[in-house]
Amino acid sequence: MKSFLSILSITAFLFAATIVSAEDKAPAKPAKPAGDIVDTAVGAGSFKTLVAAVKAAGLVETLKGEGPFTVFAPTDEAFAKLPAGTVEALLKDKEKLTAILTYHVVPGKVMAADVVKLKSAKTVNGKEVTITVSEGSVKVNDANVVKTDIETTNGVIHVIDTVILP
Repeated sequence: MKSFLSILSITAFLFAATIVSAEDKAPAKPAKPAGDIVDTAVGAGSFKTLVAAVKAAGLVETLKGEGPFTVFAPTDEAFAKLPAGTVEALLKDKEKLTAILTYHVVPGKVMAADVVKLKSAKTVNGKEVTITVSEGSVKVNDANVVKTDIETTNGVIHVIDTVILP
């Protein structure tokens, strides 16, 4: 009887250890998005120029709205590739700036798994962007998609390395 209880105790211990071990190895639940597109871009720290442009164009409330939106978001480095003085000139030309920014936004929430199935997508500005998938890389027009599926409360952000122009 004593040996049976010992075996039972060892079995119970091993069972409990297996459960704890399985919980440690369980995939982490994805974090819920903390903010909308604008708040997420601000929090990332690498979209200062984009955020300044969104403010100058008066699009903050729109991009904080219900959505959903898919934003192909150029980084600060992407804006730095533009010819000298371009960003400053755009910040003073609200109509042109708005046309460029809305060219980076697609209505709806299009995750990367769906983007790669597309050849093009109609943007909020009314014009289409071309989507090319080649050897595991994705391009939107001439911009490389460098990070995907940054979920927000009102859509998704895909990071691109070049400002795309309509």
